[in-house]
Amino acid sequence: MEKSRRNFISALSALGLCTFGGIVWSVAVDEAVSAPLILRPPAAQDEKEFLSLCIKCGLCVEACPYDTLKLADFESKKPLGTPYYEPRKIPCYMCPDIPCVLACPTNALDTKKVISIKKDKQALDINKARMGVAVVDEKSCVAFWGIQCDACYRACPIMGSAIKLEFKRNERTGKHALLMPVVDSEFCTGCGLCEHACITKKAAIFVLPREVALGDVGDHYIKGWDKKDENRLDKIEVKKQNETEAVDYLNEGISYE
Repeated sequence: MEKSRRNFISALSALGLCTFGGIVWSVAVDEAVSAPLILRPPAAQDEKEFLSLCIKCGLCVEACPYDTLKLADFESKKPLGTPYYEPRKIPCYMCPDIPCVLACPTNALDTKKVISIKKDKQALDINKARMGVAVVDEKSCVAFWGIQCDACYRACPIMGSAIKLEFKRNERTGKHALLMPVVDSEFCTGCGLCEHACITKKAAIFVLPREVALGDVGDHYIKGWDKKDENRLDKIEVKKQNETEAVDYLNEGISYE
């Protein structure tokens, strides 16, 4: 009888631990999945594709010479075991040989995303990385106050392209010019060197995932003066209607009798 009671208590304890562990795990998973602001290494696939391909091996983290990349744990509230970086702490230093990408065994980090043609040959080009895009909080950026600061501009590895300084007359003093940092999303790699260099207590320029920070013009508008943008027309499927299927929706429901 005593032995049966001990077995029952042990089984009950085990069940309680399993239940508790399941609750903790489900909470961790929920928090990890809802991490839309996570920044991935260079050449990462779109987030959904990345998560399906990443085997959490940590080889990209080991390959990073600056300890920029980290593997997500429970405390990070990010998908467990996947690589990410926090620019304010350690930005991406834009290695020309991009060792983290080359170390990936599953194509979760896709080399093709960081390839350029140079002298008729394919070559790695870290400037093609699109890890995120920098966003400026004009209310917190002291340059917009009239205080001369170009820390982010000078930290940018693609100075003059990814970040430019826009000059504007200071209406408050009427004497001095404002030197305001402006980010060009077409060239910004999301390395975060600007965020790391920002002098304010909480960075006034910070990197966000591109899908969060940028809009999407869709297929209805094309820059007719831009041949590159016009090429998007080739990818658009136009559904043709014959005359019998077409509907004059402006006059629909109007009787002319």
